[in-house]
Amino acid sequence: MEHTPTVSSRPLGFAVEAPVAMKSERLPFTIKRVQTEEDLMKAVKIRHAAYARHLPEFALSLAEPEECDFDSDSVVLLAESKLDGSPIGSARIQTNFHQPLHVEESVELPLWLMTRRLAEVTRLGIDEGRIGRLVKVALIKACFEYCEQNKVEWAVVTGRTPIDRQYEQLLFSDVFPNRELIPLRHVGNMPHRVMAFEIETGEERWTAAKHPLLGFFRHTRHADIDIGAPAAPQYQRMSGPLVTAPSAHAVTDSIFA
Repeated sequence: MEHTPTVSSRPLGFAVEAPVAMKSERLPFTIKRVQTEEDLMKAVKIRHAAYARHLPEFALSLAEPEECDFDSDSVVLLAESKLDGSPIGSARIQTNFHQPLHVEESVELPLWLMTRRLAEVTRLGIDEGRIGRLVKVALIKACFEYCEQNKVEWAVVTGRTPIDRQYEQLLFSDVFPNRELIPLRHVGNMPHRVMAFEIETGEERWTAAKHPLLGFFRHTRHADIDIGAPAAPQYQRMSGPLVTAPSAHAVTDSIFA
């Protein structure tokens, strides 16, 4: 990867007391929002291949685009190799600005969460090549940036064992007590933990935990990650009393070892 020192203001979302020096870094791939049918089919291809390695039966349902890929509340991200344009990673982000999240088809979220501006990240899949770990981390960064840009308050994910451990390492916390596993309709009724991440306090918690990805997420500008313009219109689908969220626990293990 190529590095270029620079000084730039930080992306929207986290308040800071002073300007932060940032570096620029080029990646061997690009990440963009899917805009065409060709791009969508590339995303579907890598999604299907990634799930087929671990969940072959469920992967059969992912061989074609899903209905929710076309929802106005959904954005599909695609990572493509700069070398040959091949798809090497994909993820989908769905907000609750107009309709409930997919996870809400299976479980009622607690009041402190369901009344907030939410984004659920699903269908994260990467190529199993040598740069797969970097692609995964970059897609996660793109998802965080999308949340900031669109004023999302909490990111929501679901994870089966052992994928849930990766979200713990990113400092996501359990929505339900005792690490409850909940069968989810949109992932073949397989039991998953439901986890959430408060966007506004993210950098503060990563800093306190001396998180190994803090520099990549917050102190590095990646021009190869382009999440496009903010979604519109921006409004919350629900209103309700202000409910205090439980404190997110800190985990400092190395990520995606």
